[in-house]
Amino acid sequence: MYRIHGSQGTIASTPMLTFLTLGPEGSNHHFVLERYLAAQALGDGVRIALIDDFHEGARRVIAREADYLLQCAVHPAAPAITGTYRETLKVVDAFVSPSRAMALVCSKAPRQGPGRVAVQPATQSYADLRGWAEIVYEPTVLAVQEGLIDGRYEAGIAFASLVEQRPQEFEVVEVIGTVCDAWMVFGRTGVDEGGAVVWTDSPASRQYRAALASVAGKA
Repeated sequence: MYRIHGSQGTIASTPMLTFLTLGPEGSNHHFVLERYLAAQALGDGVRIALIDDFHEGARRVIAREADYLLQCAVHPAAPAITGTYRETLKVVDAFVSPSRAMALVCSKAPRQGPGRVAVQPATQSYADLRGWAEIVYEPTVLAVQEGLIDGRYEAGIAFASLVEQRPQEFEVVEVIGTVCDAWMVFGRTGVDEGGAVVWTDSPASRQYRAALASVAGKA
C-alpha cells in the first residue's frame, strides 16, 4: 500500500510526506503505521521508512530528513524519546490500535529442562512465563521470532502467524491474540497551543455520554 524505504542513508528530499517507524518490514510498528495511514486516507502522497532505532528516527525528523515518527506509547524507549527531544520533537497525534495477533510459542524440538523464553519487554506480562528457566529480552517481536527459528530460544512471545507458517516446528502454548495499545505520532510543530487536544466525538466520548445518560436514567 505504501512505498517502503530502508533505514540506511539519508532520505532524499521529496514532496512526499515521510513517516518513520521501527522496522523491520512486518513489525508491529509497521503494521500499525499502515493501518493509521489508511485511516488518514493520505493516499499516494505518503511513504514509510523503517528505522532500527527511535533516536535515529527522532534526529531524522528534527533534521527534516523525514516528517513524522510513529512510536508505541508503551515501548521502552518512549520516555527517552519524549524527554530527550521535547524542545524540537512534539507529539502531534495519538490513537489506539490493536497489534498483530500474538501467542506464547514453543519449539517442538526435544529439549532438556525448561529452557529459555524470549520476549520484547513490553509484551512480558502478556503470558505466564513462570515455566521457563530464563527470560531473554529482544528489541522487537520479530527478533524474538528470529531467535526461535534459529533455535536460540525454546519459547517466546511471537506473532501467532509463526505457528501457521511453521506448524511442524512450533506450537502455541498460550493464545494472547491482539493487544490494543496507545500510539504516538511525533512531528516538528506542536498542535496543542497550550491546551488539551481532545476528539470530542470520539468513541470514548460517546461511551462517556452513554454512561452518564445511564446513570441519570437510574436516578
